[in-house]
Amino acid sequence: MDKAALVVSLDFELYWGTHDLHPLDEHKEALRKVRSAVPRILELFEQHQIHGTWATVGLLFCRDRQELQASLPRIKPRYRQERLSPYPRLREAGWNEQDDPFRYGSSLIEQIRSTPHQEIGTHTFSHYYCLEDGQTEASFRSDLEAAIAVAASRGIDLRSLVFPRNQVNPAYLQTLRDLGIQSYRGNGSSWIYRQRKRSEESSFRRAVRLLDAYLNLSGHNTIAIDQVRKKAPFDFPASRLLRAYSPALKMFEPLRVARICSGIDHAARTRRAFHLWFHPEELTSNLDENMAALKKVLGRYVWHRDQGDMESLGMAELSRHLLARESAGDVEPEYGVVLLTSQRAG
Repeated sequence: MDKAALVVSLDFELYWGTHDLHPLDEHKEALRKVRSAVPRILELFEQHQIHGTWATVGLLFCRDRQELQASLPRIKPRYRQERLSPYPRLREAGWNEQDDPFRYGSSLIEQIRSTPHQEIGTHTFSHYYCLEDGQTEASFRSDLEAAIAVAASRGIDLRSLVFPRNQVNPAYLQTLRDLGIQSYRGNGSSWIYRQRKRSEESSFRRAVRLLDAYLNLSGHNTIAIDQVRKKAPFDFPASRLLRAYSPALKMFEPLRVARICSGIDHAARTRRAFHLWFHPEELTSNLDENMAALKKVLGRYVWHRDQGDMESLGMAELSRHLLARESAGDVEPEYGVVLLTSQRAG
């Protein structure tokens, strides 16, 4: 690549992302605030000309309960831990987005699509957990087919995927390839970010990740694009999570922002990519402070962009760059036609 790249991906899920962890009543206020957070994020993206990839849970596309029921996958996962599945609780969903703004998100998706340079990717249909006991490749394939179908009904071609809970399952990469997914967000190489089942997570690993958000323990985790595997789907590993602002750690806030900015600096110097990611839902508490931090981070990118060192690329755009290498014989051809999201989605 001639320039470094800033890649930004967002896990957009509303209540589907935490249904197995917390009762809805505990999250209603935060989820309502997503309706304010998303426009503010989009405004910052437009001001700084950021190309974002919004990995969206397929259930959010549904406008009402009738469409929700009609869009369900043929094969559903049979997790050993039944609480991981959203399907037994679908009866709790309201009739539409107005009635239930926690489980429906079609109007937010339209806001994203109408903002320049925004890509709609997939976070699977049901926030599917690819490493949990009981799920299978067949149910994963069915889930992803459902996500692709409901997006296609809106004129959106899904080309980028983020695995829920970052549970990357290498055995499913062929499934992505079969269904036209060109890239996914992988995990960093450090042991603290290695994918695993939720039951195998530890408090110690969480604590080290928290510390890594403020101090450079795992490196900058930038991506050498020319060394990405020469076969789609391409792995664009996460470089840094934009964690939510913590009032208890207020005095360390400059370190949190500097940690991300130093990674962007490193990418610019080495002509690599820096992959920033976050959950819009997690920024709703202390929204002003979180938007201020995001603005500082994007401002650092803009400085490098104006120096001619860096550009902003969505995951599908970065895939297109790699697929273009086919003409030079550097990439194994996977698709007869390179398709991105709809024109409205950027």
